[in-house]
Amino acid sequence: MPKSNHPAGRTPAPRSETEMMLKGYGLTTAEMFYHMPDYAHVLNTFVWQDYDLAPDHPRLFRFVEYWQSEIEGALHSVRFTHRKLIGPGEWRNVTGEFTLH
Repeated sequence: MPKSNHPAGRTPAPRSETEMMLKGYGLTTAEMFYHMPDYAHVLNTFVWQDYDLAPDHPRLFRFVEYWQSEIEGALHSVRFTHRKLIGPGEWRNVTGEFTLH
């Protein structure tokens, strides 16, 4: 792992959505199906969305772990999709434009 110049020795997290997308993050949307705490046979849904890195999805799995430890409704299943909106090779900074007739 490359050493960064960040004071804590870690690479700081990207600040904007555009920075995140250029660093390989994509939009991850997850639909959580969970049992209602008071009605165990009733399923409800919760939709979670954040920028995450495929294929490991660390933010999604961190949220699922949080759910399992802190929220009363037991998870039944999780369905998710990941979409890379732009990649580093798809973005260009254009500083000028020439029009030929």
